[in-house]
Amino acid sequence: MAIALLALPLAACVPAPSPTSTPTGEDVAAELEPYYTQSLVWEDCGGGMQCTTATAPLDWSAPDASDDIELALVRHTASGEREGSLFVNPGGPGASGYNFVHDSLDFAVSEDLQSRFDVIGWDPRGVGRSTAVDCYDGPELDEFLFGFPEAAVGTDAYAQEVTASAKAFADACLERSGELLQFIDTESTVNDLDLLRALVGDADLNYLGYSYGSDIGAHYAERYPDKVGRVVLDGATDSSLSLFDVNLAQTQAFGEALRAYLEDCLDSSDCPFRGTVDDAIGQIRDLLDALDQAPLRAEDGRQLTSAYLGTAVQSALYDEGYWRYLTDAFTEVRQGRSDTAFLLADAYVDRDEDGSYRSNLQEAFIAITCVDYPIETDAAELARQRDLLAEADPISEPEDLDALGDVVCQQWPYGFRGEVETVSADGAAPILVVGTTGDPATPYPWAEALADQLASGVLLTYVGEGHIAYDEGDPCIVGAVDEYLIDGTVPQDGLVCDPTS
Repeated sequence: MAIALLALPLAACVPAPSPTSTPTGEDVAAELEPYYTQSLVWEDCGGGMQCTTATAPLDWSAPDASDDIELALVRHTASGEREGSLFVNPGGPGASGYNFVHDSLDFAVSEDLQSRFDVIGWDPRGVGRSTAVDCYDGPELDEFLFGFPEAAVGTDAYAQEVTASAKAFADACLERSGELLQFIDTESTVNDLDLLRALVGDADLNYLGYSYGSDIGAHYAERYPDKVGRVVLDGATDSSLSLFDVNLAQTQAFGEALRAYLEDCLDSSDCPFRGTVDDAIGQIRDLLDALDQAPLRAEDGRQLTSAYLGTAVQSALYDEGYWRYLTDAFTEVRQGRSDTAFLLADAYVDRDEDGSYRSNLQEAFIAITCVDYPIETDAAELARQRDLLAEADPISEPEDLDALGDVVCQQWPYGFRGEVETVSADGAAPILVVGTTGDPATPYPWAEALADQLASGVLLTYVGEGHIAYDEGDPCIVGAVDEYLIDGTVPQDGLVCDPTS
């Protein structure tokens, strides 16, 4: 799961009067010396992996006056002739790069990349094993994510109920996580990544970023263009967009993905819908309305509402391989059962069968979003945005959606401090931008926009459904990416990989 978000513009570090040389021979400000000269101690952590922990300043703008945070790393050392290190990030924001490499190495990178690189994953600040955001325990998080307001949408009582829930969550995050919430922004993560690059002894950054991970990579190139090695950004984001623009584009793209699923479903004998795609969308709306009137109770006591089923739908649309599970979920719900719907929804939010959450993905996602974007509060603009979202969403009507905006971020203790703007990374080595035509989470136009904004951007297109391209295993995509990362061979700008042609 990987929904892409934007990043802050990156401010330069305070210059040092007496620079200190790092292990890679670079000069850094004196106040950064303790961080850039620390030694990483790698230890065996199972599965042929080595793990370590690095220390970074909480506040990069005042490193000598701030507390420290910890960053957890894992690496798989090159099995063949080593080219260097390759940092990998799976996105989110809030997804664990540590788990991505430790538990899903073959999914993260090909065997060829494993042979030539030390593949390194890390948990960005606020995430997982690093100094992490903490807000709610399992039952509280269930209620916060999926609780159904008692008051009707559009009423004052509804607004008060939703606002109170948002404030309680934000207050809990502040109580448990403290000042970390102010410095969890993408700008700080980019500075962390440069520190990690230096600590593993690489003069340039080799990087493969998926989804929001592409945002980290693009902003790294903007902040440190002279340290860009071979960088690939798959499922790319467009940093010139506002938070609403992101939400609107994703809503439209998920709507298109739902239509693609239904076209496929209606051609099969086991599809629970009948008629045209528009007919099926109407039947899904009826199903969601029925769940809100009479939720289905699961064996663990949870009630399947439209919020849960909507999350299940979104979860399945990330990958064409999951469409069959979505068909199962719809079929079961019509029969009064909820097993597969809860399975899909729980997978999306990283919830375990015992009611606990395997990671802090949801909390970190919210925390990073709230400081990476300016938050809209104008009532008239929020009403306009509500209408546009309802128009873009095939399974929603204006009366289904409120016009309150991002209520959680409106209650957040810390706000956005920068500007939303494009990235160009002038002077950087070629950066390979990969987009999938049917990607619902990071829509293809974002890849086109990023490749155009980057001075050295090279666009690679995969014709297909689902989020990100590299994991599809298409020889054209994997070959182009691997050849670039291993040999530096830059593919032709505009190369299109169409497995159906």
